[in-house]
Amino acid sequence: MEEKESSPLEEGGTTRAEGDDNAPAMAELLENAYTFRMPNRGDILEGTVVKIDPDQILVDIGFKSEGVVPGAELERIKPETIKVGDQVLVYVVNPEDKSGNVVLSLIRAQLERDWRNAEKLFESGEIFEATVSGYNRGGLIVRLGKVRGFVPASQLSTATREGNEEVQSDDLAKLVGQKLKLKIIELDRGRNRLILSERAAIREWRRQQKERLLAELQEGDIVRGAVSSLCDFGAFVDLGGADGLIHLSELSWGRVSHPSEVLKVGDEVEVYVLKVDRKERRIGLSLKRLQPDPWSQVEEKYSVGQLVEGTITKLTNFGAFARLKDDEIEGLIHISELSDERITHPREVVKEGDVLTLRIIRIDPERRRMGLSLRKVASAEYADLDWRAELDAYSQEE
Repeated sequence: MEEKESSPLEEGGTTRAEGDDNAPAMAELLENAYTFRMPNRGDILEGTVVKIDPDQILVDIGFKSEGVVPGAELERIKPETIKVGDQVLVYVVNPEDKSGNVVLSLIRAQLERDWRNAEKLFESGEIFEATVSGYNRGGLIVRLGKVRGFVPASQLSTATREGNEEVQSDDLAKLVGQKLKLKIIELDRGRNRLILSERAAIREWRRQQKERLLAELQEGDIVRGAVSSLCDFGAFVDLGGADGLIHLSELSWGRVSHPSEVLKVGDEVEVYVLKVDRKERRIGLSLKRLQPDPWSQVEEKYSVGQLVEGTITKLTNFGAFARLKDDEIEGLIHISELSDERITHPREVVKEGDVLTLRIIRIDPERRRMGLSLRKVASAEYADLDWRAELDAYSQEE
């Protein structure tokens, strides 16, 4: 009787598969096959372009087969901008069509990503810049990637003329191609509605800039800015998002009745930071502190009895003020020094703008005051002084 060969199991040994070194790898492959997850409609995936045909693009998205971007979409994009090996975002239109393919869209992926970015901007309230791509009678059109946003004319910080539609359209047309600071104020994806505001963005941006300036500026700093407005008590200067005030008294070492005598809106100026009040959120500036104080050298340039040329700047009941030629120093001609005759008001003798020869009769640098006289210009008591001054001037000419 022929002896039957015993099997490994009968002998209590191991099977061939159990002893094979490749068994764990096979088990892992089998497990992966059963746990493989198909993509879902609406997924945004990153893939690699593996093939470009005239009627489709194949994209490796890490699944069992490549996804397909169909030819219908190729007509809406520029295929020449895509090449094999590019990393692209795709949107899953259909996880599995009748041919078993995963149908993808490049355009919808971009649109989806842009909507998600818009939602983040809306939630954060972040300010961003975008270029105006078009306009209609109601406002401006701005695109955030593939998403169309709208800026109503009422939300523009740039003024547009109202009343006449044609005129307003001309104003809006001029903004096409320009970059604007914007903020999303309304988002309704279901209605494909994205409303933007330049006005809100500028307001928020200026608030942020003021916070930064208040934190960074120090008294004694010298900064540049543009005059944004004038008022009776001073001039406001835009320092780059926040305004500082140059008080009337800080515009010039001389007397200033109104800021318009020194500045105009739009002037670029360098200013001295006089005060930073972080509690009250105010910035005080000075224009005159960047110029030498003329009163610090007044005794070197002028002396009592000297004849000077001055322009009448202001009349009061008690006299007239005159600014010395080529200087910021003003002196007072008391009403008693205007004429040898009795007068009741300076206007009887002088008027604003008159250029006169005057005599210095008093200098008080500490109190920043100078007394002038019109009636003593030809006074005999100063004849000797005038003769010596004239002789000195003649000698210098020679």
